[in-house]
Amino acid sequence: MGTVVDLKSLIDREGGVARSPSLAEDAASRLREMILLERLPAGMALPERDLAEALGVSRTPMREAIRLLANEGLVSYTPSRRPFVADPSLDEINDCLRVQGAMEALAGEWACQLATDEALAGIAAINLSIAEAADAEAKLQAFRRDMQFHCAIVAAAQNKALAETHKTYNARLWRVRFLSSQRPQGREDTRREHLEIVEALTARDPHRTATALKNHLRTAEKNIAAAVAERAERNRELTR
Repeated sequence: MGTVVDLKSLIDREGGVARSPSLAEDAASRLREMILLERLPAGMALPERDLAEALGVSRTPMREAIRLLANEGLVSYTPSRRPFVADPSLDEINDCLRVQGAMEALAGEWACQLATDEALAGIAAINLSIAEAADAEAKLQAFRRDMQFHCAIVAAAQNKALAETHKTYNARLWRVRFLSSQRPQGREDTRREHLEIVEALTARDPHRTATALKNHLRTAEKNIAAAVAERAERNRELTR
């Protein structure tokens, strides 16, 4: 909560808001990405008036944008209703990860039975498109493709309720999953686990697919714990 940032200068560097029919969604999209990349760090206050001015929107869509991000678990409120970038505990993160892992395992089982051959081929193609990245923008794109891979599996299960619930948990976990994806350690494990998921889906083996997805989320849990610990150590060093 003590972080001080010149919001106008920061957002100007990021490119402002790309206009579309919903200014609230535009503002939420810009803030979501900045939270994901930790340009707006966990615990940072989000003053509505300053953000609205920095993004060039009125306070009404800004208030709605903050509400949208709060629904996703990316923004929290103080007791006096002042918004700030959410900073969930590792226990809270793991609770969400385990629910997400159960949902993805179930989706994998259903996808084996219900997905078209085209859908399974699309999942395999997404996996092949996830490449090593050097710069920040390429890393973000690779991470988005990784998340698209998981969402495509859920979509292939053809269950709207499951897809909507998974979307909510995915939004809550995006920041920590992106943080863990930047660790060089574990990337080879991720590639191997993705390949096992694809092969199990292609074989339409529900048990093997569910097991592969559960194992993959358990690996993510370990990577996230390590990433959070590494971030905390970096922050301690900066304050010494």
